[in-house]
Amino acid sequence: MTTSTNGPVPAQTAVQTSAHPSAHPAEPHRRIRALHTGTTVTIYQAYSPALGLPAARDGRFPAAWKRERMTWIKPSFLWMMYRCGWGTKADQETVLAVEIERDGFDWALRNACLSHYDAGEHADRGAWQRELKGAPARVQWDPERDLGLRALPYRSLQLGLSGEASRRYADEWTVSIRDVTPLAREVHARVRAGERAAAAALLPEERPYPAPEGTPGLRRVS
Repeated sequence: MTTSTNGPVPAQTAVQTSAHPSAHPAEPHRRIRALHTGTTVTIYQAYSPALGLPAARDGRFPAAWKRERMTWIKPSFLWMMYRCGWGTKADQETVLAVEIERDGFDWALRNACLSHYDAGEHADRGAWQRELKGAPARVQWDPERDLGLRALPYRSLQLGLSGEASRRYADEWTVSIRDVTPLAREVHARVRAGERAAAAALLPEERPYPAPEGTPGLRRVS
């Protein structure tokens, strides 16, 4: 599979629901948390300045953005910070907040397949492979992160888009694109200074998102 530089990081199997059993009693094991309105949802990606800056300037992805490749979007700001190292990793120096239509986001979730085989969701491994091959999107659940980018005992969404989903994301669903690299740097600076409350106050307001029926990975776990 060819992915963008924002591709998936393998889930940490060492993190179990039993870890820190009383730390987050209200959080289900899997949940989509996102900054969202009645019509849009905000996701995060990180790119080289050569791609990210024109995208933020024009509010759309440039022609150089490869629409034929799989791209991974993250509704969790802190998970994006974990993935891009607060915008310090090579080719991930520009952090973008991409506001997209909820209808498009929900379409991708309804038409997605889990990125891994799950006996509780698939009849057999062959059925999963066939579903995966034909799906325009794939869902991966990874440990959410705290301000220190440590894994938490519950998981958040990564959504991979390919083919039709990738093209529609870039050219139809995108409402706005903002460069939030300064925000990433300010939050990181506060964390390093030990000002965790001040850092937390700067974070986007990510609320539980009402995932559409059939979202992979939520059929058994609410």
